[in-house]
Amino acid sequence: MYHKKKKLGLCIYIYISFKRTKTLVFIKYIEGFNLQIFEEMEIDNQERYVTILSIDGGGIKGILPAVILEFLESQLQELDGEGARLADYFDVIAGTSTGGLVTAMLTAPDENNRPLYAAKDITPFYLENCPKIFPQTNSILINDLCSKYGQIGKLLKSLVGPMYDGKHLRSVLKQKLGDIRLSDTITDVIIPAFDIKRLQPVIFSTYEAKKCAWLDAKLSDICISTSAAPTFLPGHEFTIKHENGEELEYNLIDGGVVANNPAFLAIAEATKKMFDKKEMVAIDYPRLLTISIGTGTGSATINGQKKYDTKLAAKWGILDWLTYKGTTPLLEIFTQASADMVDFHNSLIFQSLYCEKNYLRIQDDQLSGDANSMDVATNENLNNLVGIGQRMLKNPVSRVNLETGLTEPVKTDVGCDVSNQQQIILDKKNSLKQQIICDRGSTKYNTPCLST
Repeated sequence: MYHKKKKLGLCIYIYISFKRTKTLVFIKYIEGFNLQIFEEMEIDNQERYVTILSIDGGGIKGILPAVILEFLESQLQELDGEGARLADYFDVIAGTSTGGLVTAMLTAPDENNRPLYAAKDITPFYLENCPKIFPQTNSILINDLCSKYGQIGKLLKSLVGPMYDGKHLRSVLKQKLGDIRLSDTITDVIIPAFDIKRLQPVIFSTYEAKKCAWLDAKLSDICISTSAAPTFLPGHEFTIKHENGEELEYNLIDGGVVANNPAFLAIAEATKKMFDKKEMVAIDYPRLLTISIGTGTGSATINGQKKYDTKLAAKWGILDWLTYKGTTPLLEIFTQASADMVDFHNSLIFQSLYCEKNYLRIQDDQLSGDANSMDVATNENLNNLVGIGQRMLKNPVSRVNLETGLTEPVKTDVGCDVSNQQQIILDKKNSLKQQIICDRGSTKYNTPCLST
């Protein structure tokens, strides 16, 4: 394990001194970075840049970011050794709902204070456990209704309680994460939830948990809470006991109610931390390098026709808003609008400050059918999601057009029709191989570092 200060230096060196390592070039091609900008940039101090990773909520669609993160970590391992983990390269990792679960898996420490899970372990975890968390069939009558009548059956089941009991989710999280607390994470973590007793958001932050014991909950409790999507899974109640005998009770549901796309929470937290350390005197977004990974959204059209419009919705009652032709309009609109507003805001800020290349949003907005569901955990659909995650890697770098609000491919120095993955492979063949051995405590990686 190496000290946080060294890790921050490593992150900065990776992003700035691209001539000394292939790692920056890899990140550069994911985001479509312009090398010329970095060549001309002057470095004012060692702690100029802060790196952020954000992961959306989306139930079983957490497989999509899991596939992307596996590829990202594998490339870093080719450069820095098999021991390299994503938590070593990001100063803040934020996740909501299923993204919160991925975040915890990437940052929870093992007995050697290294990440409990490698990114390659997350997809198999989902493939094994999703069918148990969201069982599709059993012998009871209400599940027979779901099987026979699809969305109507699910609606009938949700009228009498959550569609799933959440027992397996609770069991596996408590088993895997044990007594690990938020303050123990290897890098700073942010996971939102919503307290229905107080009617207010609760933002679980490693940075704040180290200052406030009332936020230093077990990671298992936080993950169960942020995943408790209304109608799908029951809410989660737990208590934090202070050493002086005082107690604080939480009554929490899904973090998607607060921020299904937690990127703005991560940016706000990083900014606050820099202010607290007096490392910045104004909002300095050029210091932030952010990757935000979505879990896919539904296509706006079906067979070339718009899926919804006001004439259609004008005739809807509550049942239609909850289930319409195999979709859930209310949930789909709510989560997509929330995530898109965060993306649009971040794009606007970064573009207005001429640092748009510091912000990358990886998303797929063409999902349909079971692929866009949160809970259809059949083997066929789960494996299909793995393929969609691989497709997202092959999509061109895209960015929000601030005039139209639409996401469009961005021209890079190798052309907009080349995928991120192709650009990575192409550049790796031409990049310099010079490396410096950086001693991080008891573990050594072949990677450049800054002296601290």
